[in-house]
Parts: sequence; C-alpha cells; structure tokens
Amino acid sequence: MEFRIADTFADSLARLTHDKQKLVKTTAFDLQLNPASPGLSFHKLDRGKDKNFWSMRVGSDIGLIVHRSESSLLLCYVDHHDSWKSLGVDVRGRSRTLRVNYRTSHQIRSQADRLLGPSVTDVDGNTEDRSDTVSVFNGPPPRIQILDGADEEIAVVGRWLAEGVRAGTLPHEIGVFVRSEAQIGRAEEALRLADLPFHVLDDRVATEHDHVSVSTMPLAKGLEFRAVVVMACDDEVIPLQERIETVGDDGDLQEVYDTERQLLYVACTRARDRLLVTGTAPSSEFLDDLEGK
Repeated sequence: MEFRIADTFADSLARLTHDKQKLVKTTAFDLQLNPASPGLSFHKLDRGKDKNFWSMRVGSDIGLIVHRSESSLLLCYVDHHDSWKSLGVDVRGRSRTLRVNYRTSHQIRSQADRLLGPSVTDVDGNTEDRSDTVSVFNGPPPRIQILDGADEEIAVVGRWLAEGVRAGTLPHEIGVFVRSEAQIGRAEEALRLADLPFHVLDDRVATEHDHVSVSTMPLAKGLEFRAVVVMACDDEVIPLQERIETVGDDGDLQEVYDTERQLLYVACTRARDRLLVTGTAPSSEFLDDLEGK
C-alpha cells in the first residue's frame, strides 16, 4: 500500500505542541506499518462525495483525517477535537461531513473564501455550506495586482503566462477569465504577447488541446485548470454596472452583488495551483475583499 502525507497534514501537525506531535507521529508510524491494526479505529465521514475519507482518534483530544483506499493511504489533516467541532465534525461519532477539496490549493481556496460568507447560494439557486471544507494540498499564494492601465495589465499577464509555460504548465492547463465579452479583447492581447495559442469558449464550453481557454465568468462553472488568470477586474466591470443600473430596490441590488461575487469566486477557484487576479485602477471593490482589506 502506498503511504503519503499531504502538505495540509504537515502544516496542521506543526501547530500542535511537541507532545501532541510525538503522539501523532507514533500513530502515523503505526498506520504505515499496518493500517488494519485492531488498535486503530476509523470513522467514516458521512455524506461526502468521496467515500474514502475517514476520521480516527489519536489520544484523548486529537483527531486525524485520512483518505484510505485499497491501494493507498493519505494523511490529510490533524487537529484538536474542539477545532473539528467548529467545522461540524465530531470524530467520536458520526456527525456532519468534513468535505475535503482536492481540486484547489489551500491558499487559493482560503483567499477566495474572503469573497463570500460561510454559506453561499450559486447562480442556479443551490445553497452550499462552505464552513466544513478543507483543501488537502498547498500551493503558492494567489497574486493580485492593480495596474495603472489596460496596456500595463496586458503586459503583466503576458509575462505571467509565459513564465508559467516555461516552468512546465501546458497551454491547455491554463484558463483566462473575464467578466463579459467586452473584456475578451484584453485577454486575447495578453495571450498574443505571451505567444500562446488560445481558444475562446462559447456556450458549449469545449476546451481544445494545446490551447489556452479564454472564457467569460458565467461559463466558468465546472472547468478546472492548473493555472488561471482572472483579468479586467475593474470598477464598473465587476460588479457589472449595467446590472446595477437596472436594479429597482435594495433587495435586488443585494442579489446583484451576491451573484457578481459568486461569479468572481467561481472564476478564481477554477485554479488548482496558480492564480493571478488583475484589474486597472480604479479596480473592483471586490479585490479589496479578496486581499482581506
């Protein structure tokens, strides 16, 4: 059986005291020797999309999350039971599921989460409680840049894209998102500057091999890329001024803001490993939230 340790496990382990770390390391060693040992008790995390996530007790007050299959065992996360309860997880019994995000790095997901509250309703009306979600791998922090003008933004994005490809990212592993068709030209200019082939997605959302995908934010849901650029996050672009001008009352205005935030959140979380978000001054007010200001 393959035995692996996620970056999120190492990070959460480092936050424990020396004595607790020693206890967890001993348990991890026992798991590696014999995952089926009768002294190790696993509890399935209910209602998760991936049924291979389990919790187990380590000592009296420490819990461990593992991803266990017939061929591998991945240590994902460790913390005190009290911390788990704040996420809706009780490792002593069977409670609400801790959902594990294996699509987006911890750094990207946690920063994008600043755009939204603990629960969110998407553009299709589906409500999701995000307070019980953790990512199982780390990556570089997202980069957010506000430039003086569109030409400078295009140059910055072009360099970032070219550097990523030189580092090994393939064109079809890259997505570039803008709010609407009016900003598609800025994305195309950046890709031409980077000398990368690209394909603008239509309603069929069909990506092409060896081509960077360029898309508006409303088409982003369901797409996944190793690297993503979200461009043209300018004032009056997101939230879209045309939508705000059609609002009749405060309730409708709040709905516009909520759905616009959701569009930006979805675009940002299409990235697995690397994320660049750019805009020109004056930039979208949402970028302040994204940066935690």
